[in-house]
Amino acid sequence: MCFSARRAERIVKPDRTSYAAQYRGRMSTREYDLIVIGAGPVGENVADRAVQGGLSVVIVESELVGGECSYWACMPSKALLRAGAALRAARDVDGACQAVTGSVDVAAALRRRDGMVHDWNDLSQVQWLQSAGIDLVRGHGRITGEREVTVEDADGGRTELVARHAVAVCTGSAALLPDIPGLKDAAPWTSRDATGVREVPASLAILGGGVVGAEMATLYASFGCAVTLIARSGLLGSVDPFAGEAVAAALAEAGADVRTGVGVERVARAGGEVVLTLSDGAEVRAAEVLVATGRVPRTGELGLDAVGLADGDWLEVDDTMRVRGVNWLYAVGDVNHRALLTHQGKYQARAAGDVIAARATGAAVDDAPWGAHVATADHSAVPQVVFSDPEVAAVGHTETSARAAGLSIRVLDQDLSAIAGSSTHADHYRGTARAIVDDDRRVLVGATFVGPDVAELLHAATIAIVGEVPIDRLWHAVPSYPTISEVWLRWLEAYGR
Repeated sequence: MCFSARRAERIVKPDRTSYAAQYRGRMSTREYDLIVIGAGPVGENVADRAVQGGLSVVIVESELVGGECSYWACMPSKALLRAGAALRAARDVDGACQAVTGSVDVAAALRRRDGMVHDWNDLSQVQWLQSAGIDLVRGHGRITGEREVTVEDADGGRTELVARHAVAVCTGSAALLPDIPGLKDAAPWTSRDATGVREVPASLAILGGGVVGAEMATLYASFGCAVTLIARSGLLGSVDPFAGEAVAAALAEAGADVRTGVGVERVARAGGEVVLTLSDGAEVRAAEVLVATGRVPRTGELGLDAVGLADGDWLEVDDTMRVRGVNWLYAVGDVNHRALLTHQGKYQARAAGDVIAARATGAAVDDAPWGAHVATADHSAVPQVVFSDPEVAAVGHTETSARAAGLSIRVLDQDLSAIAGSSTHADHYRGTARAIVDDDRRVLVGATFVGPDVAELLHAATIAIVGEVPIDRLWHAVPSYPTISEVWLRWLEAYGR
């Protein structure tokens, strides 16, 4: 179930004093062990694990089964970005670069995107739900009482769902529209518009230097669009600074206009273009403006006030994803604000689905093997990849966060171009890898990689951090030659025995 940020702004809360009672006589009632609101990857995984645990489950969705990631975020954005990345890689290898005679074929890239999202048709996802034994009710779900969800479909029909054990909110997040004078009236793009584009504009202004801003700037520059990226606090502020600096430099080389340290004072659409007035007095003109300044929870119009919570708020949960203060309500994925990443949401979902089934059947949650019923990785070992040029992959602590946590650390930086494997990968490989080692425990607590195709290096670091593998043992995990994974050997040599 998804709501747009613009729709959320227009919410007028109805009188829900007797909402369920008012319509009870005009709607069907169905009972399940678990009701899941939101059929994105997170909701699907909660439902699937609960069904495997022996529960009956229904999932509620107002848009497309498969959710944001499948149709407007992870999958289409990465499909679109791949053409430019492949072209850049070919141009950096002698023997391949001679065969590259043109630029990205935008129409072909958009066709590939359409195939990735099945032309925004969710039939295959619906068939998967059926095969997994999960029921589907389409429509807008609203919590109307304890373990009770009322669903209104597009035709005004209503279905009352009652849960014997639990309700799980898996509705995700939406783009934040900042309060900038004139911005709303200028009809700004969100990430959905950027990944669902049919005609690429001649120019695009992007507000925000986070993951969405960096990736969309990379994408649209590869499409030949004139890109202006405006980031008040610089690029990729959640990772070590050298990563954002490398991406900013690459964007500038690609022809993008990267402006950091300035904000937008006001926006107006006039004469077929958007005019942005910046805090330094400069003016930026573009055919379209994309807002990529953050996310808000899709919890508006969800009926949370029926159970003593506030509609539109993030939902605070414990490590089993249960909402604090409401023992039958769970919030999984973006809505709990722990880690706004699809893979972390799916990780939480597996834990939540298992724990809901365990509690429903009277199993001992705390005795589950390998902590299956809790999601603790969100606290210290969250891996993330930014599919910009160059790629950025990071997990665990940055230098700043490690020092703030009071850890005694050593920072190991390695120029990836000095590794033999990088010379076979590209003729002019540029990249950096940083390891953060907790000196007291002699274990890795953070890693950041910047460079072409470094995403595939990340999971090894994630395993080392989560497993708390001692430095002395890592000497015996021998990297293959010649690969870029030899960075592990260089880190160990720099650290010493």
